[in-house]
Amino acid sequence: MNNKGFTTSQVMDELKHLMSMAIPITAMNQLVFLRAVVSVLFLGRLGSLELAGGSLSLGFTNITGYSVLVGLASGLEPVCSQAYGSNNSNKFDLLSSSLVRMVIILLLVIIPIGVLWINIEQILLFMGQDVDISSMAATYCLYSVPDLLTNSLLQPLRVYLRSQGVTKPMMWCSLIAVVFHVPLNYVLVIGMGLGVGGVAMATVVTNVNMMVLMIGYVWVYGKWRWTWRWTDGIGIWELVRLSVTSCMGICLEWWWYEIVTVLAGYLENPRLAVAGTGILIQTTSLMYTVPMALAGCVSARVGNELGAGRPTKAKLAALVALACAFVVGFINVIWTIVFRDKWSALFTHDHMLQSLVSSVMPIMGLCELGNCPQTTGCGILRGTARPAVGARINLGSFYFVGTPVAVGLAFFYKVGFSGLWFGLLSAQFACVLSVLYSVLVQTDWEGEALRAEKLTNSTSVVEMITECNDAASDNENGFLI
Repeated sequence: MNNKGFTTSQVMDELKHLMSMAIPITAMNQLVFLRAVVSVLFLGRLGSLELAGGSLSLGFTNITGYSVLVGLASGLEPVCSQAYGSNNSNKFDLLSSSLVRMVIILLLVIIPIGVLWINIEQILLFMGQDVDISSMAATYCLYSVPDLLTNSLLQPLRVYLRSQGVTKPMMWCSLIAVVFHVPLNYVLVIGMGLGVGGVAMATVVTNVNMMVLMIGYVWVYGKWRWTWRWTDGIGIWELVRLSVTSCMGICLEWWWYEIVTVLAGYLENPRLAVAGTGILIQTTSLMYTVPMALAGCVSARVGNELGAGRPTKAKLAALVALACAFVVGFINVIWTIVFRDKWSALFTHDHMLQSLVSSVMPIMGLCELGNCPQTTGCGILRGTARPAVGARINLGSFYFVGTPVAVGLAFFYKVGFSGLWFGLLSAQFACVLSVLYSVLVQTDWEGEALRAEKLTNSTSVVEMITECNDAASDNENGFLI
């Protein structure tokens, strides 16, 4: 293979490889999304107060907990993927030790998060929220605290397996766990009468089932090698440095959607605007399952190829993934325009709300045209140990471009609800242009392979993670708006 171009067979081989990983991960992501939908349906069955309190707590736990754990765990991606792709005889030792380190980091992080969740009622009341809704939200959060412990192992385990190309078993583990989610909700919520707490407990048990099944797979099929020594703990801080930048890149975008929900509450008809925002965010969350899968898989593919000393194949993996992302983006544009009226009717019988959602669906579709390739591009940056570049791009795009545009159009120019989504559109396109510039123009694939070789020839996980951090520091001059 040369750098001048790629043959059709090479492109098709990479496409097959990528799809064999991405399709199961997409299915797993959609199963997790379905689990959340089931939880919301059971909250709605309990009543409007329970639905409001549960929905408020879902947003709170996503912002303060789950987004942080997912983001920190993604710091494992360059370490594990490049180590697995290498010919280093100690690579499984490095993989396992890195996983243990990440679990320890997350176990420490969930302590302040748990304290925050336990005190959510006082926080919400201080922010001026309704007393009854705050009480319901506090109940949901209290019963969700054990889920922090579960996710401290589940999230790193997903990255650990995905870095080795193990995706189908994760899909089947998720399917088995989610199948039991509905009966669990019925037993806990209806049968035992636990109400909002029962909905939260069902989610915890489902995640425990998922975690146990994945651990069982790792143990039975030899994907684990226990090499932990207490002296290995000195490598934790080096991994924290890498993980924090990965976390910021993911959280900055995730949090922005919650800011939009808050801004919607200040519009002329807040009830209608907030309800419409909720429907649109649920819709974009469903669409996000595909680019999120592409991002995780291309991160693994790029890392594997760089670790193996094949920079041209790493570049091919990146280009194929970006092409797939653009195709997915165009599909999203088409269906959000064609089916916008029917889609909004699935969520509500309120004709005013249907009209509001339908009017913004095409704008949201255009947002996905930028979101799909930019999310995939951020995965490529993580695979090359450059998460800080993606974090700075997201900060600039969403908070220095998207937020001023959204606030200006919605409130100062009186565009209203659609103005918020034009703000998101501007953020997504600023982001995708920056990410594409960083990936396609600024990436030195030969240089990345040399850095990966130095990293994967490390004799210890401490040395490996330190090299990874050094590589990230060398590459922090990425493009920013």
